[in-house]
Amino acid sequence: MMDPLSIALISSTVLAAVGTAAVAGLKGWNGWLELKRIEVTHSLADGHLPPAGNRIELADLKERVRKLEAIAAGIDL
Repeated sequence: MMDPLSIALISSTVLAAVGTAAVAGLKGWNGWLELKRIEVTHSLADGHLPPAGNRIELADLKERVRKLEAIAAGIDL
């Protein structure tokens, strides 16, 4: 059996390692978000839509075409 001091030492080491990994992950996540924020700001300043905006706009146009084709075919949506 392990004595209580060893258990406390191991658990505190594991807790410190998990905390360090969480802090490092959060800093990386914040850095990635800042990078994306800068990319969007620059692309909007150039007058271009970001790729996600283009995909949403394309999906919207496809949906409109589908509805118009259904109306032309006499199908109620």
